[in-house]
Amino acid sequence: MDRLMSMRVFSAVARLGSFSAAAADLDISRAMASKYINDLEKNLGARLLNRTTRHLSLTEVGRDYNERVMTILAEIEEAELSVSEQQLTPIGTLRILSPPSFGSFHLARAISQYKNMYPDLGINLVLTERAADLIEEGMDMAIRIGRLNDSNVIARKLSTSRMVVCAAPEYLDREGVPVSPDDLLNFNCLTIDHTTPLSDWRLRIEGADRIVAVKGNLSCNLADALRIAAIQGCGLVQLPSYVVGLDIRSGRLKPVLEAYEPESLPIHITYAHRKYLSAKVRTFVDFLQTYFKTPPYWDEWMY
Repeated sequence: MDRLMSMRVFSAVARLGSFSAAAADLDISRAMASKYINDLEKNLGARLLNRTTRHLSLTEVGRDYNERVMTILAEIEEAELSVSEQQLTPIGTLRILSPPSFGSFHLARAISQYKNMYPDLGINLVLTERAADLIEEGMDMAIRIGRLNDSNVIARKLSTSRMVVCAAPEYLDREGVPVSPDDLLNFNCLTIDHTTPLSDWRLRIEGADRIVAVKGNLSCNLADALRIAAIQGCGLVQLPSYVVGLDIRSGRLKPVLEAYEPESLPIHITYAHRKYLSAKVRTFVDFLQTYFKTPPYWDEWMY
């Protein structure tokens, strides 16, 4: 027996005063309505309705049960309405993971514009380099830079980022300009000191992306610090254009070895489920695909 449907039939009978009216209200037959009530009484071991040929009334037990059923059905209706609203209107809190540089430089700007559209929606932005499990950590989505190896997530491409070797003009004036990958051994190269898609320096040599040897006196776990060090004239960096593109456009940094630039990195937004996306996830993903285009604004210096 469908317990919930039995409750709904009983509530309709109690409210409308007849099996026929309740059946019409719920779009079922009178015989089916009667069966639901009979099964409900049998399961409860109590008579809920007094039946005569002309009159239908609640028993004392039936009145008490009906009060409780009305409360339960109201709570269920409220819960269903809440879920439906979440599918139509962005509400609650949107939880997003992002690499620190991309999140700080670009995603935060996008979020500020998205929030103008949905000011009541909360945003929790977590900046981290690690590829976390979205479900385990209660996150709605994550920005991922580079090739995706996780087949358990849904991914939509947002844009791309070039990998650029660059330095401050003052540094290049003082130390010279590398013209081939082999020259890098003669320069101070600033590096990321843990395993990420950005850790190794890669250049396109003879038609293929290859890891090249570099050395330097400064390493850091975050690209942001290396960017600042490069602007201050400490050495060469190889960083994504979403980190250094605006500095190159302003003249704070100057690209080198452009003929050897490796394949661009894809930028994806990932989430755990394809079906029944909440409105907050669906609208934010759609917004980002419009906001971040290919080619992206951080590469405008090259055109």
